[in-house]
Amino acid sequence: MTTLPDTFTGENRAAGIGITHSGKFLYASNRGLNQITIFAIDQTTGMLTSVGWESTSGKMPRFFTLDPSGKFLYAANEVTDTIVGFRIDETSGKLASLGIVAETGSPVCIVFRTSLTA
Repeated sequence: MTTLPDTFTGENRAAGIGITHSGKFLYASNRGLNQITIFAIDQTTGMLTSVGWESTSGKMPRFFTLDPSGKFLYAANEVTDTIVGFRIDETSGKLASLGIVAETGSPVCIVFRTSLTA
């Protein structure tokens, strides 16, 4: 299965992959297409079905991550120096921009800090 739409003709490299806590959706980033590919995961067979693509609103999404709650996805656009936030629709898996863009130098990784207390 490809992470690219049939109409894409440019150069592309996949970068990251992530699965929601529910196990219902898989996301993969595409450097070149500059989008996140969205797949639904069949809960019985594990087969993937394309849901669509969402622009990362930047260039070269080298990394993305799901936040600890599993409700948000953050894409790190290496070339445009931005991290862009998206809300994950729990029913469709589609992404909706939060309108949050953090400007930072060449982001290539995102790590969430967890509580240091027990």
